[in-house]
Amino acid sequence: MAYYKRLRDLREDNNYTQKQIADLLYTTQPQYYRYESGLRDLPCELVIMLAKIYNVSIDYILGLTNEIRTYK
Repeated sequence: MAYYKRLRDLREDNNYTQKQIADLLYTTQPQYYRYESGLRDLPCELVIMLAKIYNVSIDYILGLTNEIRTYK
C-alpha cells in the first residue's frame, strides 16, 4: 500500500479532518492534502509526528508492514 493511502486511512479511522491533522503538523490543509494525495513527498519529520499522533510505527505509515505496532 502506498503511504499516502495509509495516511488517509489512518486519518479517517481516527476521525480527524485534513485541517485538524494539518494544524497538528504545523502546516496548511492544502499542503497536507498534497501529502495525502501523493502529490508531494512527506518529509521525515512529519512521518515521525504522524507516528506519534496515531501511535503506530513508522514502518506501518510507510507501508513497509501491515502489522500495526505502537510508536516507540
